[in-house]
Amino acid sequence: MSSLIQKAMLCLAILFSIISETNAQFLSQIGLKDSVYSEILQESRPFFVQFPEEFDPQSDKKYPVAFILDGEILFPALTVTQNFYMGGFLPDMILIGVSNQENRTRDLTPSVVEPSYGPNGGAAQFLRFVGEELIPYVEENYPASDYRTLIGHSYGGLFSIYTLIHQPELFENYLAIDPSLDWDDQLMLKQAKEFFANGNFSGKSLYISLSGQLHRQKAEITIDNVMDDDSEFTLFARSNIAFAELCRVYSDQGLAFDWEIFPNDLHGTVPLPSLRNGMISLFDWFRMEKTELFNIPETPTSELLDILNYRAEKLRSHFGFEVPPFPEDLITMSGYMNMDMGQMEKAKMFFDQGLKYFPKSANMYDSMADYYVENNDFESALAYVKKAFELSGSEYHKKRMEEFGSKK
Repeated sequence: MSSLIQKAMLCLAILFSIISETNAQFLSQIGLKDSVYSEILQESRPFFVQFPEEFDPQSDKKYPVAFILDGEILFPALTVTQNFYMGGFLPDMILIGVSNQENRTRDLTPSVVEPSYGPNGGAAQFLRFVGEELIPYVEENYPASDYRTLIGHSYGGLFSIYTLIHQPELFENYLAIDPSLDWDDQLMLKQAKEFFANGNFSGKSLYISLSGQLHRQKAEITIDNVMDDDSEFTLFARSNIAFAELCRVYSDQGLAFDWEIFPNDLHGTVPLPSLRNGMISLFDWFRMEKTELFNIPETPTSELLDILNYRAEKLRSHFGFEVPPFPEDLITMSGYMNMDMGQMEKAKMFFDQGLKYFPKSANMYDSMADYYVENNDFESALAYVKKAFELSGSEYHKKRMEEFGSKK
């Protein structure tokens, strides 16, 4: 090997070392990579998993799950959306980014169309894989509930709507971003007419978006006149709009439906705003209500408790299992805020609710101990901090036990 080649290889090794160190220091890794072998597809299918921010692997808590197709491309955008809007707008969720890097057109299109640049029309098989192999694998290996959302863009959006039509029970929510509803002479539009006429979709939600790229050649074609153009260049947009109109016609069938156009976005850029608006739309019912009453000292304790109970029941009815009405830190903060204002009845109500919904939280028992300290009841404070110590084993709680024991 010549000295010149050796020097070049050494330089490359140094360069890769620098890149690796840079990545380790500055680049965050998004999603744990996993895979499942599919007997149906006769291949291994990779996917990515992102847990909620405060995920505890020791907990028995289960989470709603959002599956997004084209995971290699769209998964980071979904994780950013989730991180910014969780809590107030979106629930904590497990995110699954499904790979469609190989055989994308085959997997996501519902019928064979010729001539073609490659295999297509395999959506039925791919749907079997999702329902019979991927979802069971996820639920067996991760703390996933059966409350699911399906997200897809372009052919992925077409597949999302295909799933809604052919196996609606598989997901509660469907997000179709600029879906390719022009496929096979508007096949999904034709199938949907029969589907909507005979179905009941109570509890199902669908959000569809459309990019502003309405005509490939004419900028003067807008949302106001696109339906008057019968050329192939507007078939994509017209199919989307016609499907949205069909959903509105059958709105009494129970499907919660929302449709939105993004006039300043192209087909390739529309996923980002669609994920934000679409997820917020699908989970519109999740938003906290009447939180301003928590900040008004005159609000009766009973009214605040009613708000907590109403939200807990609402979440239970949607998810199918019990969910705390508010995050632990918000309940704790509300308790301390009322203690600071001298509203001890309200403070105790919030701490009681915290213990009800977070019975394994050492912090909640410690907070209740603070409540009793404020009321000079060190015997009760000791009982609660003992429970906190049993859960945490921390030196901090041990010292508090000694302190309260000397004062009771």
